[in-house]
Amino acid sequence: MPHDITRLHHVGHVVSDMAQAIALYRRLGFHVPPPSVPALAPREGAAPEPFGAANTHADLFRSFVELVTPVKPGNAAGLPLDARIVPLQAPPEKLPLVMSRIEETSAQLGGWRDRFEGLHILMFSSPNVDGTGNRLTAAGVGHGGVNTVGRPVETPNGVRTEPVCYLEIDGAPEGRVGVVADLDPAFQHTRHLDHPNGAQDLVEVVLCVPDGQLPLVRERYERYLGRPISAEGPVTLLTEADLPDLLPGEDPPALPALVACTVAVPDIALVHALLAENGLPVRETGRGELFVPAEAALGAALIFREIRGDVMSISG
Repeated sequence: MPHDITRLHHVGHVVSDMAQAIALYRRLGFHVPPPSVPALAPREGAAPEPFGAANTHADLFRSFVELVTPVKPGNAAGLPLDARIVPLQAPPEKLPLVMSRIEETSAQLGGWRDRFEGLHILMFSSPNVDGTGNRLTAAGVGHGGVNTVGRPVETPNGVRTEPVCYLEIDGAPEGRVGVVADLDPAFQHTRHLDHPNGAQDLVEVVLCVPDGQLPLVRERYERYLGRPISAEGPVTLLTEADLPDLLPGEDPPALPALVACTVAVPDIALVHALLAENGLPVRETGRGELFVPAEAALGAALIFREIRGDVMSISG
C-alpha cells in the first residue's frame, strides 16, 4: 500500500525583519519575490492597514521555503518597500471574527519568533489530505480537520485563486506541524524555479530533541508519517548530544527545535562558489555535505545536498 506522506511540502522560517531575511536568501542563491501582507480596515469606512503576517516563498519544483513575520496593525516596520499589500474584504458583521483569527495567527508567530528566530513550521505533502486525516485520527493523532483556503497567484493570464487543502496536527511542541495537498503543477510552473544556486527540492528537515526524548519523538513522527523513520528522510531526528556529529558548531537556543533543512542541488561546486562570492560562511556536515550555519542564516542552518538526475526522483 503506498504511503500517503512521501515528502515535504514546505518549512516556514519565522523572522523578525522580512527585508533582512529576503536579502539573506537572495545571497544564499534563491529567487525570492517581494512579500505579500494582508491589509484590513480596522472599522467600517477606515483605510486598510497591514495586519497579521507577511510572507514570501523560495519556490521549488514540488516544495518551498517560506519566510514569514508577524505584522502589528498599521506597522510596516521591517517590510521592504516593494511589499505587496493585499486588502481583505469582509462583511461588517464578520469583521471581528476575521480580525480575531488573524490576531491569533500573528500572536502565535510572534511567540515563536520570541522563542528564537528560525524554523517553526513543518508541513508534509500528501496526494490525499482527507485520507491522511482519517489515518491520523485512527492512529490517535489529534488534528483540526481538513481546511481549504484560497491563495491568490499571479499567472501570465492574470491573478487566479489556488485552492490549498491542509490540516494542522495538535500539540507539536516544535511548532506548527501539518499536512498539505501536493502542489498543483498547473500553478507551480508559473513560479520562479530557476534559482541561481540551482535548488530543486526541499528534501529534509532536521529536528533536534532533548537527550532522552528521542524514542518518544520518533514514535510520534512515525505515527504522523504512517511508517518508520528512515535515513532517506524526509525527517532526521537526533538528540542535542548527537547534533555536533551532523552539524558541527551548531547550538540550538531551545529544544525541541527544527534546526536545519536540506535542499537538493545539481552542482555543489556552483553553490560553494556562489556562497563564497556572497561572503557567507560554509561548513561541512558529518555526511560530507555543505551547510551555512544558523548563526549566519537567521537561526536556521541550511544544508545543500548534491543530487544529480530527475528532480522528481530526488525525494521519495
